[in-house]
Amino acid sequence: MEEKLTAEQIKTWLEVEEQEFYIDKFRNKHGIVSDSSTFYTTISRMVTSKELKRLGRGLYRRVKRVSPVNVFNVNREIRPPIDLRFPLDYNKGIEVEFANSIVIREHDVITIGGQSNWGKTTWALNFCGANVDMKPILMGNEYTSRIGDTDDYEPTQRFMNRLKEMQQDGDKLWVQWTDAEGRDKFTLLPVKSDYAEHIVKDRINIIDWINLDADKLYNISKVMDDIKAELGRGVGIIVLQKGEGTMARGGQFTKDFTDCELLIDKFNDKESLLTIGKVKEYTNPIIGKTYAFGISRGVRIVDFREVKRCVACKGQGYSSGNRCTCCNGNKYVDVNEVSDLSF
Repeated sequence: MEEKLTAEQIKTWLEVEEQEFYIDKFRNKHGIVSDSSTFYTTISRMVTSKELKRLGRGLYRRVKRVSPVNVFNVNREIRPPIDLRFPLDYNKGIEVEFANSIVIREHDVITIGGQSNWGKTTWALNFCGANVDMKPILMGNEYTSRIGDTDDYEPTQRFMNRLKEMQQDGDKLWVQWTDAEGRDKFTLLPVKSDYAEHIVKDRINIIDWINLDADKLYNISKVMDDIKAELGRGVGIIVLQKGEGTMARGGQFTKDFTDCELLIDKFNDKESLLTIGKVKEYTNPIIGKTYAFGISRGVRIVDFREVKRCVACKGQGYSSGNRCTCCNGNKYVDVNEVSDLSF
């Protein structure tokens, strides 16, 4: 074998080898003698030329070849931002007021990090409803359930009820979920893991919500990276759980691949607080702004308004040991109800 072995033959074998491989197993597989100078010289030169990468003792990885991307010497189309609609302020019948300040482009990811039961799913479904004519993809941990012992799924009754509440308002239609033939305008997928494998390119993909083991929350960065890589010219809207604090579960890792971050917390016993986190592109200063809202009939965003930290108690909710009378202990006050909001 040694007399016939050439560098070209070794490279040909490597082209169909696993991405990562052990050099001894590869050598034995092809009957290469252990003292083959041609073999080891070829491997060494391929490492130097960055065709292979040494990962550890005897373990190598084939380096994927990439070609430069031409920017200006080809006819490139500069496309406008995605016409993504944000949820409606149900009382006013228009998008929430900060919508026009945030620019969403192809390949962007919006994350909704929220405390349990304070509006995450409401926002996910409202994004779906507002953009239903773009045929979004919807994946949810609690949207579907298995039928008996079969591999078939059906929508849960809570999910169906929420869609109904968004569709019918007396004699007026709010969201038209079906087309003229009665077919769903959106696609509901019973996916609860391996989300990137089910992303539909060039579409709005809504995932409510990503569930990771408590000791592997740092993996959220890799999960979001994989999802983003599959979006093509589409948009990802990812819901994450959130505890106390300023970030969703996974901490700083949740921000790595986020282009627009919405954080939802409890505001008072009946309302939620939305904070604008990281935003990559905007037309007006928006990062850090806060809004209060209520939820009617399980899915309708109502009384949406901007709030700011209370000056009287410095956002603590209490002053001199007593509940703040200015904000009623909510730590925030409505912007339209105060005349001096400076600190």
